[in-house]
Amino acid sequence: MYDIHFDHPVWVHFIGIGGISMSGLAEILHDRGFKVSGSDMKASPLTEHLESLGISVQFPQKSENIVPGIELCVYTAAISEDNPEFQEVKRQNIPMMSRAELLGRIMKNYKEAINVSGTHGKTTTTSMIGEILMEAQMDPTITVGGMMKDIGGNLRVGKSDVFLAEACEYTNSFLSFFPTIEVVLNVEEDHLDFFKDINDIRASFRKFIEKLPENGILIFNKDIPHAEFFLEDLPGRKIITFGHQDADYTANFISYDHFARPSFTLFENGEDRGRVTLGVTGEHNIYNSLSAIAVARAIGIPFETIKKGLMEFSGTDRRFQLKGEVNGFTIIDDYAHHPQEIAATIATAKKYPHKKLWVAFQPHTYSRTLALMDDFAGALSQADEIILADIYAAREKNTVGVTSDDLRKLMLSQNTNVYYIPDFPSIEEFILSHLQEGDLLITMGAGDIVEVGEHLLQIPGAKKE
Repeated sequence: MYDIHFDHPVWVHFIGIGGISMSGLAEILHDRGFKVSGSDMKASPLTEHLESLGISVQFPQKSENIVPGIELCVYTAAISEDNPEFQEVKRQNIPMMSRAELLGRIMKNYKEAINVSGTHGKTTTTSMIGEILMEAQMDPTITVGGMMKDIGGNLRVGKSDVFLAEACEYTNSFLSFFPTIEVVLNVEEDHLDFFKDINDIRASFRKFIEKLPENGILIFNKDIPHAEFFLEDLPGRKIITFGHQDADYTANFISYDHFARPSFTLFENGEDRGRVTLGVTGEHNIYNSLSAIAVARAIGIPFETIKKGLMEFSGTDRRFQLKGEVNGFTIIDDYAHHPQEIAATIATAKKYPHKKLWVAFQPHTYSRTLALMDDFAGALSQADEIILADIYAAREKNTVGVTSDDLRKLMLSQNTNVYYIPDFPSIEEFILSHLQEGDLLITMGAGDIVEVGEHLLQIPGAKKE
């Protein structure tokens, strides 16, 4: 495998440079003195930003973009083998690596490489840790899978030896990484278009944990079922746990303010370390924050700095994000697309001021919808009223024949108030005719359901946040 050394910069070409992760990696290499070029199908704000840095970006992708002098080519999983640039790189026998492989090779250049893994909660927790690191003046490099408000995007290029990144299990991407500190938030059924079943997922996370060097640190959620499978036989690794009880880091005496933001008493190895107040909502974020605290303590950050960072962290885009108010009802947007995430978001919303709780949900991928149908029904039914949009296909074709109406029928059989409305204009019309002053609407899903709320907020008199 081709290696990346910051003290030996080369010319790297990115096929699909406009992706949120690819653009970040391109910027890191550019900042370290590498010659960087790339291509994409069309221009975007991300490609425009790269060009403003002096990076050459070509549109569209064509074989002529592979010019003499390129020493390494990086591609995303979305690039097919019949892509003209991919084929030309193969023809010229230029070394190639995937986006995940490059991310792993970049990590090897840092003394401390912190990876945050889990079926859900990665973006929020990575951002929490990033906020603490910045509060501690550690000048980290951060790459995150969403838009982090305090760095104005998905990337922060620092000058220190600390690298912080999300570690996604899909297609076993995280097995290409080289962490020194790992966080495992949860291990649940998801991405069943790739994994066979939960045991396959568990095996993948176990392999990821084994990537830690013998002096590495594992921050592990002790509430994960079959925890012993992940924790046994890890010679030399330091294991630090967090969770509801019987863990190194726990939260007790939990309370919430008027907007569902929690405070709790932190216990470290059974010792009271005082109150912690979060700037984000929900019980699930208490446990995300415990993992962030554990990371910070492992690298020597004082408690007061940690507490200040957590209080100042106000969340990332599309994570219980207050969007505004229309006709007296409030609109919040949330990225939740897995049943556990949905349940956590709805539980949070119940602590938020409202009369009736509405959820406009867009299922994400056919395979996930079919495999977790019962779990989706159970999680969504905790809202007062549910509107289902058509399934967002993402990378898939509907080879299994499942529809949102199948989910509606299941939920109706469980006496849930649910409506299937395929298209966004009809959903917006329904919302305007049914929601009352004081109601709370959550647009929910990993697709483009966010557009419903944003379109409603264009109505005259609407109040945008």
